[in-house]
Amino acid sequence: MKTTDRVALNDWYAIATASEVTAQPVTTRLLGQDIEYRLSESGAPLVREILDDGARGPVLPVQVRYGCLFTSLGTPVKDIVHIEEAEEEDRRFVPCGWVTMRASGLRVVENFLDMAHFPFVHTDILGSEPHTEVPTYQSEIRRDVDEVWATNCTFFQPRIAATEDKGDFVHLTYRVPSPFVVMLYRVCPTSPNRLDAIALFIQPMEEGLCRAQPVMYLVDSISTHKALLNFEQVIFLQDRIIVENQRPLLLPLEPRAEIPTRADSSSIAYRRWLKEKGVRFGTTAGAA
Repeated sequence: MKTTDRVALNDWYAIATASEVTAQPVTTRLLGQDIEYRLSESGAPLVREILDDGARGPVLPVQVRYGCLFTSLGTPVKDIVHIEEAEEEDRRFVPCGWVTMRASGLRVVENFLDMAHFPFVHTDILGSEPHTEVPTYQSEIRRDVDEVWATNCTFFQPRIAATEDKGDFVHLTYRVPSPFVVMLYRVCPTSPNRLDAIALFIQPMEEGLCRAQPVMYLVDSISTHKALLNFEQVIFLQDRIIVENQRPLLLPLEPRAEIPTRADSSSIAYRRWLKEKGVRFGTTAGAA
């Protein structure tokens, strides 16, 4: 059933890789609602709701950005997140493919923010023992732009990028511009005055079911496309195992539902922000 959560409805969502959309209709779900996307006779992307009787509903808003087809079931109050790095012509654009996960999309965002799992889930890639402590970092809700940011993040990684085979402390910044989009900026090992940018676009299909695609804008003229893709896909599939085994599948927003640690500063800010905005879809409150 289509959600009644107005905050969730009035947002933009990536639902497909734009280059893969054809004139052949494809049915998927968004926020509990069946939708269909295809290319129209003029070659423009077209998205519609599918009504209960199978009829096609009104045309939904559409944008193509960052290699993805975006749509909304409501009236978006903000534009799609602006990624400045996408406008820099020397960057490698790497869409990493869609992965389906039986979990709330909000859980996926929170996992993306979590550095503490690096040594245990991404062993010898993003982390390793004995480097398990998360150094202190700053988290905040930036009221002027209505986003969550975590800055001054550092963590020891055995492989700081696909181009590297040595370990070092990496410098990271996290950004959550909307409830189902999260970004990571990291200092580029081959160009320390620039930041690689990785965005994770999530399509919340049901309360406890979503699809997600990482999209990367990298300063990397060395790695093959296959190497970059494999590096990110291995990490993401490792994350899927963890996310799908979290209980409850939906994200609790009640302060005492799960006990945070100092390393969970970004998660605390993210949950507080969701609660302030009134987001219910994908949360235990929404399922109640």
